[in-house]
Amino acid sequence: MSNVKMSKILEQLKILIIVGIMILIGQRIGYGIGIIKAIPGIILVIIVAQISLIIKAAFPNIKFPAFAWATMISFILSMPFMPTAEWYLGITNNVNFLGTTTPILAFAGISVGNKLQILKKLSWKIVIVSIFVFLGTFFGSAVIAQIVLKIQGLI
Repeated sequence: MSNVKMSKILEQLKILIIVGIMILIGQRIGYGIGIIKAIPGIILVIIVAQISLIIKAAFPNIKFPAFAWATMISFILSMPFMPTAEWYLGITNNVNFLGTTTPILAFAGISVGNKLQILKKLSWKIVIVSIFVFLGTFFGSAVIAQIVLKIQGLI
């Protein structure tokens, strides 16, 4: 636990709170979800995220990303046989998943933008790889959507 420093925890918490506020505003504008109604869910999401960051810092030798810890914590809390399931899902149900992606994608864009020099060194090959990745993802998603919509009888 010596890897976990209180100053780092507080800094991460500040950032999570700022992101939480951004998510609340984005949900209000994009999905019409009331800010007051979503605050308990966002607080719970922030707590789970903070716990996962603490676990990640406490066990640096375990090569498991913080988001995976957060996923496992949420998965355990929401399992149907857990006494926390109804409470946890009831609170987090007011947080729209797509509303959380806006700040995440913005931060990802900033992160990539800060590494343009590294990307330039990869040269034109990265463009070809990216095209194939985008095409594969698009067509893979389209095939899965086609199958699911056929099964459901919607098309």
